[in-house]
This record gives sequence, structure tokens and C-alpha cells, in this order.
Amino acid sequence: MTGLRVRRAEPADFPAVARLTVAAYEADGQLKGEHGYGAVLADVSTRADSGEVLVAVDEATGAVLGSVTFVLPGTPFAELSGPGEAEFRMLAVDPAGQGRGVGAALAQACVDRAAELGCTAVVICVRAGMAASAHRLYERLGFVRSPEQDWSPVPGVDLLGLRRELSRG
Repeated sequence: MTGLRVRRAEPADFPAVARLTVAAYEADGQLKGEHGYGAVLADVSTRADSGEVLVAVDEATGAVLGSVTFVLPGTPFAELSGPGEAEFRMLAVDPAGQGRGVGAALAQACVDRAAELGCTAVVICVRAGMAASAHRLYERLGFVRSPEQDWSPVPGVDLLGLRRELSRG
């Protein structure tokens, strides 16, 4: 993770965040046959209005290498979180910046933010059949399967719930 900094996105970052998020989802094959989700991914200002959009930036070049949206329960982008929990969505790493620990840095920043806010857990969902590397990343960060939170937003898209308990302290 050397040379990376995670910070809150600024409006000037939004075009880069939109581009890399759509590119990452397309590269993973997650937009095939989808109608409208690419537009949701590209609408960074709406996400920023209802949650915290974080970016991982290359300290040497200033390039935005990845982003994630951190949300609390009851907000428009929250899907799984309940009272005392946080979640993150739309974690994306620019295909050109993969292999540098960007995804791990962004996910850890969300876990740290949840702990800072006094949350008891972080919940996320990942697409069934998603790359094994993504599942390994979340396992390394302490997320465990939470089958009771599995769901399907549209036919043919199955999402698996994952949860990480946070220590109180």
C-alpha cells in the first residue's frame, strides 16, 4: 500500500471516480445485460450526497486509483445495514491500478470509519461468482459469510451477504 492515500472524494474527483467505477464493473463483467446500473455507478454526486465517497490516490501522481461509497442505515444507498451497523458499496479499483492494495486500503478505511462512528459491525454484499480474489480480500479483512443477508435486486443477480463484527472499545 506504499504511495497510496485514502481520503474523502472532492467534487473535482467525481469524473475520475465515475470513469473508474464503470470501467472496473465492466472489466469484471458485472454490467453485462444490466439496464441502468452503469448510470447509477457514474452518478457520483448523488452517492456523495447520501454517504461518504472515499478515494485511494497515488501520492506521487495524484491519480485516483479506486473508490468506495460508505453509508449508514436508512440512507438511500444502504441495502443491508441495520441499527448500529455501517456498510460500503461500489468498491472499485481502476483496472490499470490493480495489484497495488487499493481495494484493501479502501475496505479498511470503511472498517476504520465505522469503528470511529461507534458502529458494531460492517456489512457488505458481493455478487455471487465474483472473482475469488475479491472474496479472499474480504476474508483477510475479517468478513464472514452472512447467508441470512443474501438477496437479489433483479432476476439473475444474486448478492451474498458478508459481515465483520467490530470490537467495542
